[in-house]
Amino acid sequence: MNKAELVDAIVAESGAAKNTVAEVLKAFEDVVVKGVTGGEKIVLSGFLSFERVERKARTARNPQTGEAIQVAASRAPKVSIGSTFKKSVKSAM
Repeated sequence: MNKAELVDAIVAESGAAKNTVAEVLKAFEDVVVKGVTGGEKIVLSGFLSFERVERKARTARNPQTGEAIQVAASRAPKVSIGSTFKKSVKSAM
């Protein structure tokens, strides 16, 4: 399901106007990106959580040559699945 199909599904489920749903979904994306970029953890209890993780600098190995390579410290987004969502998917088998 892509973004347009998601908007259509939410419209069908909620009865809200398509433009309103698209605007709310866009605002949700913007708020999550802005919050996580700023170091904030965003939690939708039982569903998803979004956060930024800090990766330390480390030494890695080139698998082809075995040569040691220095990997710089970095930041990355992390998304975790909530327990209610996991249970729902597992029980749908």
